[in-house]
Amino acid sequence: MPGRLTGKVALITGATGGIGSATADLFAREGACLVIADLDAEALRALAVRLEAKGADVLAARLDVSSSESWDEAIELTRRRFGRLDVLVNVAGIVDWPGIEGTTRESWDRVIAVNQTGTWLGMKAAMPLLRASGNASIVNTSSVLGLVGSGAAAAYQASKGAVRLLTKTAAVEYATQGVRVNSVHPGVIATPMIQDLLDEQGDGQPDIVRTPMRRAGRPAEIAPAMLFLAGDESSFVTGTELVVDGGLTAY
Repeated sequence: MPGRLTGKVALITGATGGIGSATADLFAREGACLVIADLDAEALRALAVRLEAKGADVLAARLDVSSSESWDEAIELTRRRFGRLDVLVNVAGIVDWPGIEGTTRESWDRVIAVNQTGTWLGMKAAMPLLRASGNASIVNTSSVLGLVGSGAAAAYQASKGAVRLLTKTAAVEYATQGVRVNSVHPGVIATPMIQDLLDEQGDGQPDIVRTPMRRAGRPAEIAPAMLFLAGDESSFVTGTELVVDGGLTAY
C-alpha cells in the first residue's frame, strides 16, 4: 500500500535534531522524498545514509535558516533535484533560558533570527514551489511557550509566540492558493536541546511537574502530528495549533 506521503517532496529544517530526525524517519516510512536541511554537515550525511538505507530518496542540504541566501540555495537545490516541493516543516530552533533582565541583546537577536526570522524566510523562499504544487502544507514548530508564559526564556517565548501568529496570517494569505499553514506546539520533549536540563533536574523539572502525564515526551510522539498536518488527511485544516504536551496547557 502507498504511504500517506507517497508522491510528495518534503523539506525538513533542523533535520538532525530530535524532532527533526524523528519526523524525517516517519516521513520516509510514509513514502516522501526528503530534503533534510541543517547546519551540521557531518550529522546530515549520517542521517542521509540512514534514510537511504531504508529506501528513501534523500537530498541533504546544509542550511542556515537565518540567512536568506542559504534558503535560496536550498530551495534551488530542491527544484533541481525534485522539480517540486509539497511540504515544508520548519523545525530548526534554539533556546535561551534567561528572563527579561538576564537576556542579552546578542542572545535575543540570535534566538529571534533562528526561530522567528528563520521560519519567515523559509516560508518566503519556499512559497513559489509550494504554490506550484497546488496541494501544499507548511508545518511550523512553535511550542507550548508560544501559548502560555513561564516567567523565563524571554527570547524563546517571544519567538515562539511570533511563530504562532505568523502561521495564522500566512494561513489566511494562502488559503485559496493551495497552501495550508499550521503550527505544532510541543510541550517538554526529551531532545538534545534540553537534555542537559532534564538530566540535571530529573522528575523535579518544573514543567514536568506541571505536566499531568508527569513525564517528558519523546520526539517520536511529535512526528505523527507533523505527519497529520503534512498529509492530505488534514486537507481542511489551516491556521490552527496542534498542541502535543501531555496536558501541560490543559489547566
